[in-house]
Amino acid sequence: MTLALHQRAVVADTHNDLLMAVSARPPQQWSTFFRERWLPQLLEGGVDLQVLPVFIDDQYRPEGALRQTLRMIECAYVLAEGSPDHVRICLDAADIDRTLADGKIALLLALESMPGLDANVELISTMHRLGVRVASIAHFGRTPLADGSGEDATGSGLTTHGVAALAEMERLGIVFDVSHLGASGVAHVLELATKPVMATHSAARALRDHHRNLTDEQLRGVAATGGVVCVNFFAPFLADREEDMTLDRLLDHIEHVAAVAGIDHVGLGPDFIREVMVDLTPPCCEDVFARGVNPKSAVPGLEGPSGLPMVTEGLLARGLPEKDVMKIIGANVHRFFGERLA
Repeated sequence: MTLALHQRAVVADTHNDLLMAVSARPPQQWSTFFRERWLPQLLEGGVDLQVLPVFIDDQYRPEGALRQTLRMIECAYVLAEGSPDHVRICLDAADIDRTLADGKIALLLALESMPGLDANVELISTMHRLGVRVASIAHFGRTPLADGSGEDATGSGLTTHGVAALAEMERLGIVFDVSHLGASGVAHVLELATKPVMATHSAARALRDHHRNLTDEQLRGVAATGGVVCVNFFAPFLADREEDMTLDRLLDHIEHVAAVAGIDHVGLGPDFIREVMVDLTPPCCEDVFARGVNPKSAVPGLEGPSGLPMVTEGLLARGLPEKDVMKIIGANVHRFFGERLA
């Protein structure tokens, strides 16, 4: 029954860094590498809607950040063109529905922290023209737009440019992503936002006191906008001890978000990074290492998207109704994008 439900449901993943691994190859290998390495995992995991973040690693910052942003966006289009029977980049709700109806995976482009844009808010329009439909404005550290969660001690909200970026994103129809944003920045966004926002990959701070996770107040705040909190699978954000980084702990976070934000406001944002970490030379995310977190940690069985049916099975085993499980694993995100990208 579990597999049948998983196959019947719309399964949405709002954060997979696979573009980092694919774009690290020479361009002539992008299509083949995606088709051979990542597409089978997405298909095995039953993924129907995949958000592809463009994350710019330290080695490209600051001088090469915009160039690498454009290169990764081009990579996304190339890999989609190389697997036309299986994936399609979508620009709006109609594209998503048509892609799902055709039995293909709907891909949405996202920017993670916008390092290539800096304070040039006018370039957000350029990114929209290129297909970007989701974006955040900070990672762990400080940007010209806002402070990331690693800088919470500053108590800083959005900068003047950050406020302008939020307004421009709302005007264009780009979903604002609060994941990675500092606590004061999240509060600032929730105060200013006139449209639903999303947390693409954030777990519950009540269960793991880490600055990357959202407090109950923040969970309720995102839900109050009509948004969705997509729970991060990254093991160090779920528990502080290796032995507790389990599927059950992940399910605890999902159930907590559902209980606090509401069953209509929770989704999945796995943040599958282990394979990307192993795959890249030099390794990505060195700033994460510096903050005492091992990016190679993973919940057993959930190192990549092929393990997603485990989440469906685990939620059903806990006695959640099928309709609620379907909401969590993708229906809420599908509805959210249907409304925001209409």
